[in-house]
Amino acid sequence: MMTKLVIVESPTKARTIRNFLPQGYQVEASMGHVRDLPASAAEIPANRKVEPWARLGVNVEADFDPLYVIPASKKKVVNELKAKLKNVDELILATDEDREGESIGWHLYEVLKPKIPVRRMVFHEITREAIQKALNETRTIDQNLVHAQETRRILDRLVGYTVSPLLWKKIAPRLSAGRVQSVAVRLLVMRERERRAFVPGVYWDLKAYLNKRPDKPEHRFEAQLVSVGGVRVASGRDFDENTGKVAADANVLLLNQQEAEQLRDRLLKGLWRVTDLEEKETTRAPYAPFTTSTLQQEANRKLGMSAKETMRVAQSLYENGYITYMRTDSVNLSEEAVQAARRRVAELYGDQFLSPQSRRYATKTKNAQEAHEAIRPAGDQMRPVDMLPLSGEERRLYDLIWKRTIATQMANARLKFTTATIGVEDALFRASGRTVLFPGFFRVYVEGSDDPEAALEDQNAPLPPLSIEEEVDCRDLEALGHETKPPARYTEATLVKALEAEGIGRPSTYASIIDTIQQRGYVFKQRKELVPTFTAFAVTGLMENHFHDLVDLHFTANMEQRLDDIANGET
Repeated sequence: MMTKLVIVESPTKARTIRNFLPQGYQVEASMGHVRDLPASAAEIPANRKVEPWARLGVNVEADFDPLYVIPASKKKVVNELKAKLKNVDELILATDEDREGESIGWHLYEVLKPKIPVRRMVFHEITREAIQKALNETRTIDQNLVHAQETRRILDRLVGYTVSPLLWKKIAPRLSAGRVQSVAVRLLVMRERERRAFVPGVYWDLKAYLNKRPDKPEHRFEAQLVSVGGVRVASGRDFDENTGKVAADANVLLLNQQEAEQLRDRLLKGLWRVTDLEEKETTRAPYAPFTTSTLQQEANRKLGMSAKETMRVAQSLYENGYITYMRTDSVNLSEEAVQAARRRVAELYGDQFLSPQSRRYATKTKNAQEAHEAIRPAGDQMRPVDMLPLSGEERRLYDLIWKRTIATQMANARLKFTTATIGVEDALFRASGRTVLFPGFFRVYVEGSDDPEAALEDQNAPLPPLSIEEEVDCRDLEALGHETKPPARYTEATLVKALEAEGIGRPSTYASIIDTIQQRGYVFKQRKELVPTFTAFAVTGLMENHFHDLVDLHFTANMEQRLDDIANGET
């Protein structure tokens, strides 16, 4: 009987896959990368130490030829794999399906030098069906993916190893520069500069506490002053953030405290009447299933998890066979997953909560690979979290992924928005109400907001039934002072969103980048906000003056595009 050696990256993944393979298959873990550019002088082979480029690990003069070494910590693993290879008839490389996984597979092939047939096996979930299918559809190593990852690694080394020593000399020891890291720091610094340059403006308005007659709790509502004598009352959006003043030619009424209080006293004596009513029905469709980036954003907003924590927990869920592969920028769902979600919706919530047709999502992220899938529960059962032996963070994150996936196949939510205009003397007030007519997918999932003060979409805040010309009573009228706010600092969620929107880096690297800039002292966390330090300002200033391309958003995004072209075989 033929025996086969299957190599994956981690012991957990090896243990899970072992359960789904027939007899004659031996599964071993490489413990991640087995070969890399030298991390220290000690790792450089003796015959290369004399070369001027040895420390860099890349021969810039010879077409950027990389020098790969097996780190001391990996020599034992490599020797064990070589020994196991002698007793088998075939080698199957089953590392992850992305560029990094392809690269690990290629390095294993180069290091082990197998004299037996070699196949590459890829899958994006660890279930019996997925593993059997992957075994029947093996391929060769994709050199385009390998070249893209190799190029990324060399670029990162050139930027890091040439710029970092300059930072040690000019600013402080132990600092680092990075192709994506330095741009992320610059985004934070640019936002902080905007905040420092910001000049607040002050304005006043009135808030009315009204009620439909007779006065009872469900008849009460609030309204905001919008105009006096036909002139719109100034609000935050009318101010210039550089001067803190309203533009001279703006046709708005800017109230100070004294004017607002005098107006309040005058209007309290007036007759309050509904002058206009507007009702609008609208629908909300469910959000696309999770990609790496949107999972990191939502886990940060809803569960308070950092990008690094999210990826660590997601990796554990994937390797134990609970979710699909967690590094993806595709929102594609397999037909099997769509049907499983639809069955689960009908069973748990009834047919009225099911979308009329299967819902499909198109990936908007540049260069997303549609062959990959969105992050979803593994298998064809869409099991709710209560059916699984999960606890703690794994339970919370799986539940978030399950809800988001199930919601994709649910009916739209239907909402009614009501706007009432109330007149008193020469002033107009506006009141807004929201009623959920049919919750649809809100029953399972509502997306989090980056604005902590924003009301969630599934919350009812109806106005009482009103009619035009109806008189209402004013219980109280409050003069309120406001100060315009500077642009908000980035949180992990909004930084991930900004990096993805600018096309900088890959979502799979965001977690380590955000972690690195905190470890290196460029940023500290204040509640959820990422605050750049003095060091971040000093380094960004130096980089802008002397290495502008390296921190230019377009240059970095363009470089990412070129790497994608290599991966797609277009370069």
